[in-house]
Amino acid sequence: MSHMISPIINPEELVKLQESSEIILIDARAGINAEENYQKEHLKGARYVDLNKDLATVETDSANGGRHPLPSFEKFSEVLSKLGIQPSAHVIIYDDKSGANAGARFWWMLRAIGHEKVQVVNGGLQAAIKAGFTVSSEIETFEPAEKYPVSEWKLALADIEAVEKARNKNENIVIDVRDKNRFDGLTEPLDLIAGHIPGAVNVPFSENLDENGFYHSAETLHQKYNQLLGDIKPENTIVHCGSGVTACHTLLAMDYAGIPIPKLYIGSWSEWSRNDRDIFTQHTK
Repeated sequence: MSHMISPIINPEELVKLQESSEIILIDARAGINAEENYQKEHLKGARYVDLNKDLATVETDSANGGRHPLPSFEKFSEVLSKLGIQPSAHVIIYDDKSGANAGARFWWMLRAIGHEKVQVVNGGLQAAIKAGFTVSSEIETFEPAEKYPVSEWKLALADIEAVEKARNKNENIVIDVRDKNRFDGLTEPLDLIAGHIPGAVNVPFSENLDENGFYHSAETLHQKYNQLLGDIKPENTIVHCGSGVTACHTLLAMDYAGIPIPKLYIGSWSEWSRNDRDIFTQHTK
């Protein structure tokens, strides 16, 4: 790995740190009633981050950047300051979907601005509670931090044109991490059209996890993705999902496995499917 700490922290390790003032714990649950659920019960000391308000700038037209485009650097800087996060902070993030909600997305965003000390809780909220981490319904109070310098995304991104160029080249690979039924065009719960980008391969993010919702070992994931990529270089690898959120779960898995983090296509299927691009659907001849 290129950084000093593992991107994954096991719940038992987290429990040992629960009284530490050296960590900043972040609840990144997303979806319906996420903030309300946080207020009802969260890991004691955790600060809440909102996917739509804090980790994206949601536009009215998802054809421009997808459903969860990245926020401006200024906005993200303000979010980090509001959360009390400084460049030296040890940030630990959890959600209630084994990191696949917004936990891995926030991890990627922090790593992408050069923040090294950031981890995602293996197994998420449920695993931390089961391991004995104290829960709370109290309002968490903390001091905001000074302005966090954010000026560029240091991890690689791919835009829609880069995906168009890469999708049919043998030296490139485009990975779609959505579940197989969505990839095959059998169902689409979120976007307007069911299907996938022609030329993409389907490796569902759920395959990063075991039956208990924990990441497979770094060795297992290394073997899996090494076999998938073969001779394809990380800089020629593009990972996407529906809107650039769960794709980060696979980027985290690759980093955990010691594989250089590939490019993220933020717009993902939500952008591609709204831009009159070639698509595979069940009606494709």
